[in-house]
Amino acid sequence: MYQFTVSTDSTCDLYHDYVVANDVKLVSLTFTLEERGQIEEWVDNFTEYGQYVEFYNRLRAGAMPKTSKLNYEAHYDHFLKLAKEGAEDVLHFTISSGLANTWENAEQAARDVKKDYPKFNLRVLDPLSATVGQGGLVRLAVEMRNAGKTLDEAYEKLMVVRHHIQHFIVADDLQFLKRGGRVSAAAAAIGGVLKVKPIITFNKDGKLETLAKVTGGAKRAMAFIKDKLEKEAPDPEFNYVFVVHTDNEPAAAELEAYVKQKFGIQPFVQIMGPVIGSHVGPGAFALAYITKSERNTIQ
Repeated sequence: MYQFTVSTDSTCDLYHDYVVANDVKLVSLTFTLEERGQIEEWVDNFTEYGQYVEFYNRLRAGAMPKTSKLNYEAHYDHFLKLAKEGAEDVLHFTISSGLANTWENAEQAARDVKKDYPKFNLRVLDPLSATVGQGGLVRLAVEMRNAGKTLDEAYEKLMVVRHHIQHFIVADDLQFLKRGGRVSAAAAAIGGVLKVKPIITFNKDGKLETLAKVTGGAKRAMAFIKDKLEKEAPDPEFNYVFVVHTDNEPAAAELEAYVKQKFGIQPFVQIMGPVIGSHVGPGAFALAYITKSERNTIQ
């Protein structure tokens, strides 16, 4: 019998099979695709790899995605279902507060569910990241849950660990980041001409920022990431490395091979989900890992 329930929204980008096999309670975000004047409503609940590839191919062909945060009602319905199923202690992960105030909606919804279900005790953990950074914390929560840890033990541990996740994100086309307000129109135009690859990261407040600007394209960006790994290896307490891409399997495979050869660690490799991928665009690749140093302090 588990001491607590693990819950998250779909910006963790964990595959459907993992979620089901590990009894993670998932609430999905929604998004739209506008293509040739038609708008389609989608749910971030892909179950097959080909669905991700199709999504990124549609973006390449000109489809315009639009995402929205989870509102209060979605959280309330999700938590109410958990309470009715008998869940008491729950650890829930949202997208970074630096990207959206989803955690506020989650906390309010949890308080309201508790009015009718007094034993329902949910703690919201802001990962200060998204995609595989958030998903990595969910994986650790599952491990701690399986090891018999309590809700408070897991929460306190992961509130510290979240500050030690390094993120390196390389976008192929700056226009997607420009649409999301992550880079200026001028920077996107210059980057396209000069082949500048910004290395994007989550700062200590969970907001996206440019860590470095690398000239020379994806090859130099890849070298930048490898250099950071060589300067500080993964924390041996966890040995977790995450590689994610937006339909750029060659880049992901290169990072995977490097990590295995250099550190003897098999990284978790996956394709990014459509909600976060809408803002990064196709062809991107990224790596995240846990270090003893705090976020973005590796020189």
